[in-house]
Amino acid sequence: MQNWTIDFRSDTVTKPTPGMHEAMLHAAVGDDVFGEDPSINALESKTAELFGMQAALFCPSGTMTNQIAIKCHTQPGDEIICDENSHIYQYEGGGIAFNSLCSVKLLAGDYGRITAQQIESAVQPDDVHRPISRLVSLENTSNRGGGSCYDFSQIQAIRTVCNKHQLGLHLDGARLWNALIAKNESALQYGQVFDSISVCLSKSLGCPVGSVLVGSTSFIKKARRIRKVFGGGMRQAGFLAAAGIYALDHHLERLKTDHLHAKTLESTLTGLPYVKKVLPVETNIVIFELQDGLSAPALVSQLKEKGILAYAIAPNRVRLVTHLDISSPMIEKTTEELKKVNYAAGY
Repeated sequence: MQNWTIDFRSDTVTKPTPGMHEAMLHAAVGDDVFGEDPSINALESKTAELFGMQAALFCPSGTMTNQIAIKCHTQPGDEIICDENSHIYQYEGGGIAFNSLCSVKLLAGDYGRITAQQIESAVQPDDVHRPISRLVSLENTSNRGGGSCYDFSQIQAIRTVCNKHQLGLHLDGARLWNALIAKNESALQYGQVFDSISVCLSKSLGCPVGSVLVGSTSFIKKARRIRKVFGGGMRQAGFLAAAGIYALDHHLERLKTDHLHAKTLESTLTGLPYVKKVLPVETNIVIFELQDGLSAPALVSQLKEKGILAYAIAPNRVRLVTHLDISSPMIEKTTEELKKVNYAAGY
């Protein structure tokens, strides 16, 4: 068996493919802060068109696109409604408070998915003592929900509640590409219901850097100014944008392979004696919970000795993420090693 390092820690660990390297090498570039980088302009236009939205903004990271969107939608003292496991709350360094001076109303969703009814109940009354409910943020797919996807009808119902209460609706679509493939949906559908959408290029699509924020012309004009304030203005970054264009042209349909690989891992883990449960697998994320008394960090260390890198997402939960650099033989090797885990060895 080949001596691999099989890295399931995240889909952010991918390396550019030869075709992507070639596209980057030959990218046309200019100064993007002056709006003169043709590759970035092309990527922004392409992404906006995919969603049927007016404009787009290329940024270094999904955290930046999310935080810019929140800043655009809110005023200090406003409140944001989201799931308690949302990336914008759990993994963006307290950016909602730091950047926008907003509070957060956390809801306990179903594997990261909140409902229109929950949002309706969470909207603050018109009371001088309360913060103003201003923005709803959804995450699709949900990272801590195990790659779970919304049904589009759920999102439409949420849009109706937002309209009723004049709330903005933002989507953290870091892995939206996976949801579109899994649900056989189109980006155009999403562009019709959200006020702003952040999509990542460096996760499931395999780019080295970058996310894109899409919205109306006026929204993106404001977002561009905030990007500058956040230090996100880049100059000859068309080399990175070229990777994004290549990925959108070549890496979307292949996400089905990642999803099949994740289902194989789910099938293997289900029923193993040291696994208490596996979160339902819909896309490319597999999260499994260990039996009581077993340690996720210790299991991760044991797997590392076998050349398999995983992530302890909680003291008793392990996350595996399939991606562009995980092959079918690597999945076979991983399933073999998972079956051999010595769960009685004190981990």
